[in-house]
Amino acid sequence: MSIVRTLSQIVNMIPGSELKGEDLTINGVSTDSRVDLNGKLFIPLIGEKFDAHQFLPQAIENGASAVLCSRKFSNVPTNASVILVDDTLEALQKLSKSYLTEWDGKIVGITGSNGKTSTKDILTSILSAKYKVHKTQGNFNNHIGLPLTVLAMAEDTEVAVLEMGMSNFGEIEFLSNLAEPDAAIITNIGESHMQELGSRAGIAKAKLEIANGLSKNGLLVINGDEPLLIEGTKDKNLVYTIETFGLNESNDVFPTFIEMNESGSEFEINKAKDVRFKLGVLGKHNISNTMAAIAVARKFSLTWDEISSGMQNLEMTKMRMELLKSENGITIINDAYNASVTSMKAALLFASELKGYNRKFVVFGDMLELGDQEIAFHEEIGEEVVNLHFDFLYTFGPLSKFAATSAFEQMDSSRVKSFEDKNKLIEDLLQQVRPNDLVLVKASRGMKLEEVVNALVNQG
Repeated sequence: MSIVRTLSQIVNMIPGSELKGEDLTINGVSTDSRVDLNGKLFIPLIGEKFDAHQFLPQAIENGASAVLCSRKFSNVPTNASVILVDDTLEALQKLSKSYLTEWDGKIVGITGSNGKTSTKDILTSILSAKYKVHKTQGNFNNHIGLPLTVLAMAEDTEVAVLEMGMSNFGEIEFLSNLAEPDAAIITNIGESHMQELGSRAGIAKAKLEIANGLSKNGLLVINGDEPLLIEGTKDKNLVYTIETFGLNESNDVFPTFIEMNESGSEFEINKAKDVRFKLGVLGKHNISNTMAAIAVARKFSLTWDEISSGMQNLEMTKMRMELLKSENGITIINDAYNASVTSMKAALLFASELKGYNRKFVVFGDMLELGDQEIAFHEEIGEEVVNLHFDFLYTFGPLSKFAATSAFEQMDSSRVKSFEDKNKLIEDLLQQVRPNDLVLVKASRGMKLEEVVNALVNQG
């Protein structure tokens, strides 16, 4: 289920809009004219390269009960109910804001350079032990995706967990003011979007905008292992509470015991010394993400038993520290969804600590949006591969080649291979890997290294 309203109610939710045609009931909204739109309100958005108003006939043909339409558009449909607005994107955002205002559940906003989706998945799993939870699907975390996520939420949802992404200043503030979260999490500060934001300090400032829409008496949960976040929340006259999480003992929530294994980890925390938690996701950094989720869960009155139980039903989004096995015994860590310097180092550290493998491979693709330090950052990863004693490094792309160059200085040249052609990389890698080898695959989304993962799983 999703938003269910009459068109006259929709008009009241979008100030300045006007209904032309029959007052029907809609069940959900969509911005995609190609899908089954039976019962839905179609909202045509205007992008840099296209105007979806041209697809209004297709949307009606595909079953849309009604369509939103800009007053500037000359060919307003006459064969369907139409809501006229000045700007369709603003109307979408206002509609989602009104829907949240009419709803009485709790909202959590999550941002950060890395770990947003993993933290969202972990928190959703935990909260589901007590509440009906709705979460962001895929990467619907921007000024279009977040409103669509909200409008896809069933009315009887009790908690909405909303991911908030950005590439520049002001974007997180806009999303936070739209959602007005009761709790907000900043997972960490990395290096992504350096070219727009200038520095890690700039990134921290942009992420901290999530506090601007936080409800009075809300909770801001920040990574206390990151000095920039601690500094950014100092000496302010705040109407909300701050809690810190992380791996260090200086935090409000931190682990006191950790045991890692191939299926995840077991850990204890300072707040619940008699409880042993089991987390079915790889990496010490995901234990840190879980500390943030626990802080919010306690704010929302979950017991320790409920938190522990909620972790047992964890379903992570694909391509994030996903452990896979090929038929002939090769183990693959599929972390191909995205990469930054921070997340790459975390993945390398985790893979280096796994025991019982013959050889360990790193398949590393370009990390994007790192600004003028991008070459130095890639060289840094090459040094890390050497320092953690991996056996082979395969790189794909013009930037990751600098990681290979850096590793060349200390690794045997036959163990460092750089490719511009993905198919050639796959061909070489498949000839090299053997049973009981471990392969870590990671890169920015645009590099599509899941193709390497699929080749390893299906042919390895």
